[in-house]
Amino acid sequence: MRFEDWRDEEFIRQAIAEEIAAAEFRLEGLEKRVIKALATRDRPRSPWRRWLRSLVAPRSPALRLAYVIGAALIALGIGVLIGRFAFAPEPLPALAQEGTVFALAAPGAKEVEVVGDFSAWKPIPLADPDGDGVWTLILKLPPGRYEYAFLVDGRWVGQDPNADEYVRTMGDYTSVRYVGEDST
Repeated sequence: MRFEDWRDEEFIRQAIAEEIAAAEFRLEGLEKRVIKALATRDRPRSPWRRWLRSLVAPRSPALRLAYVIGAALIALGIGVLIGRFAFAPEPLPALAQEGTVFALAAPGAKEVEVVGDFSAWKPIPLADPDGDGVWTLILKLPPGRYEYAFLVDGRWVGQDPNADEYVRTMGDYTSVRYVGEDST
């Protein structure tokens, strides 16, 4: 080896040693810093996990508002359902103990009446106190066979779904109800 080569090599070694000495303070605690940086770094997630996270916790304020409104509507719907069951009106069989129940579902009707041989075919108004479209009337009738029909806003409705049978007279139907000891 020539002297010049040795001198260049010694110069390079000295420069490297000086660089290491100058950087030594930066190497202290490097391992801890690398571990900490790796622990706090977001790990790449699979696409389905990213999609699920964006669905459950959206970043968009508009989507968050939509979620809140949707949750409020669902809660309102559940509350309405619970209220319907908890505060349901008295069922018709219980009302039937007070007399013969005439009931007709006529949503949107302004007036519903019943006519029959028990009233000499004169109209008797039914009531819809809660406005749900179900019109009812309770009459105390002695045991027997009764023909009747409803007048919904003046229009003849002769086929009551709750009737025991139907009779066709002069082209129009009338409903028949049997009232007895064990039928109400």
